[in-house]
Amino acid sequence: MKLRKMVFLGIMIAIGIVVSIVEAQISAVLFLIPGVKLGLANIVTLIILYLYGERDAFIVLMIRILLVAILYSAMPAPLMSFAGGITSFAGMILLKKVKSLSMISVSVTGSFLHMVGQIAMAIIVLKTDALILYLPYMMVLSVPTGIFTGIVAKKLTDVFQKTQTNQEG
Repeated sequence: MKLRKMVFLGIMIAIGIVVSIVEAQISAVLFLIPGVKLGLANIVTLIILYLYGERDAFIVLMIRILLVAILYSAMPAPLMSFAGGITSFAGMILLKKVKSLSMISVSVTGSFLHMVGQIAMAIIVLKTDALILYLPYMMVLSVPTGIFTGIVAKKLTDVFQKTQTNQEG
């Protein structure tokens, strides 16, 4: 792995960790539904997915979730983050293969599936089917948050690609 790429991935992991922790505080104030976040840390995953591919994006995602769990979260939040992250990532890599779909479409799908994964894990861990009642609200909120993170990720990816091209040329 080239040093420049390794440094970039390390910086993106650090940004993802900070954003995850900050957005947990912001989301507690913005949203009335517990557990709803803007999904800002997914911007990092999308950028890496589009710049470097599935393998690197998955590694960055898992390291970020693990470190946030160690530094900040209490059980069962890390389990829900892993379930949401893996479900989201699987959907994003499948949709990214459809060339006619934009990064924003991939982001909305990731946001939607993250909610589904989290609710499924919460039902398992907390042993209550009543949490399924959260799902419609979470799914509705996943669309605007997915659009927002997709737009930001697309703009940043374009900047990073332009910067890489300028440095290579």
